[in-house]
Amino acid sequence: MSSRDAILAALRRNAPSAMPLPEAPAAVAFADPESQFAEAFTSVGGKVIRVASLGNVNTELGNIESYAQARSIASLIPGIGRANVDLAALTDPHQLEGTDVAIIAGEFGVAENGAVWVPGSALGLHRAIFVVAQHLFLTVPASEIVHTMHQAYDRIRFEHLGFGVFISGPSKTADIEQSLVVGAHGARSCTLFLVG
Repeated sequence: MSSRDAILAALRRNAPSAMPLPEAPAAVAFADPESQFAEAFTSVGGKVIRVASLGNVNTELGNIESYAQARSIASLIPGIGRANVDLAALTDPHQLEGTDVAIIAGEFGVAENGAVWVPGSALGLHRAIFVVAQHLFLTVPASEIVHTMHQAYDRIRFEHLGFGVFISGPSKTADIEQSLVVGAHGARSCTLFLVG
């Protein structure tokens, strides 16, 4: 018997007995999912601004210092922001270096944790944009807030090989001396426009 076979046989002899799968947790429903979502998003370092329509986003952007001072702005939402980075002309993600602001549409939000689902189709070829930009601005329709991650996963569909990301506030880490550092690996701030 080879060493490999001996090891595998020993593993089989000492394998734990099969255990039943745990039951799925009871469904959670928040009385006001929009408020719960905004509270959760804010609790992880983000900022939420409610707007009546997508057209109001431009007005609100003008009141935000990081946007007003930005030199390099990429917008993946037509007509939103004074974009001066032509994403369609870029062929290499390294060309995104120096991007101050990225404006991206989220498909839906999750009330329990403040996460925003951004499908890869919304990012095009430049999916690095949300980690390269210094300041991230997201939009989410208020009518598209689900209660839990279970409901969120039920909504996600990849018709082809795809990519998507949940974003919840700005980049952050607490690995260093158990101290929370915002903006360590990506966006230093994240502002979400809850539309409708």
